[in-house]
Amino acid sequence: MLELKNVSHVYSNGVRALDDVSLTIPKGMFGLLGPNGAGKSTLMRTVATLQTPSSGEITFDGLDILAEPEALRKRLGYLPQDFGVYPRVSAYDMLDHMAVLKGISSRGARKDTVETLLNQVNLWDVRKKAIAGFSGGMRQRFGIAQALIGNPDLIIVDEPTAGLDPEERNRFLNLLAEIGENVVVILSTHIVEDVADLCPSMAVLVNGSIKLEGAPRDLMTKARGTIWAKTIERGELDGYRSMYEVISTRLFAGETIIHILCDHDPGDGFSSVDGGLEDVYFSTLAQSRRAASEATQAA
Repeated sequence: MLELKNVSHVYSNGVRALDDVSLTIPKGMFGLLGPNGAGKSTLMRTVATLQTPSSGEITFDGLDILAEPEALRKRLGYLPQDFGVYPRVSAYDMLDHMAVLKGISSRGARKDTVETLLNQVNLWDVRKKAIAGFSGGMRQRFGIAQALIGNPDLIIVDEPTAGLDPEERNRFLNLLAEIGENVVVILSTHIVEDVADLCPSMAVLVNGSIKLEGAPRDLMTKARGTIWAKTIERGELDGYRSMYEVISTRLFAGETIIHILCDHDPGDGFSSVDGGLEDVYFSTLAQSRRAASEATQAA
């Protein structure tokens, strides 16, 4: 189990990237949702011991990872949003090199490790191909392979499906689901569907703070009766924005559908929506923006 208590981080320029973050993350898949710039990557780098928070505590299975970062690194697999590799090196040779860095010194043990991982991520047939020639999805699967070296107990993946086509995304998510059965896997993303498909527990991070936490099903149940939908003309959108708290707009068959947040029946032709996780997420963002605006006006 990973536990974060009152973790904050302020950069030297005064930007507060994390603001009193507390989370308890059990074994299995955990989704961390948030818009770009919310502080997700800062939080992931902090958990991965790549930077030290300004304040707070982080423990993993009782280990104080801020006091003993090297002890965690031996148990950690990390796929950052942008990970560097030597592009002209083959997938096999690159994994073999990374296994050495991970402390697997025996040639036989490395061979077993590399071959097992290449088969697990379905890259065996291209093991001799230079990574520069890999597609985006192949690179991400290679990234997971390198993160799995050493059988880690904690795996962090940061925005792993951004830019993948639907087929590669499904293949990658299936791989993550298989991995997440026995270890702690943190999926940090702004793509709601990834969390909805994979994660039995999640949190929403906005402006460095946790705004929502729980099981997706419970959060969607709680949102019932607060999300309302209506089909409107495109030119009416600004007017509706001025009257209601519009949390999302989408086009369907050329028509504009708006979803609004309201704790009672607004009438005016709106119908209740059994909100999905996307509605939960967008309503959380809307409430955060409203709170920030009210705080600014009060100041």
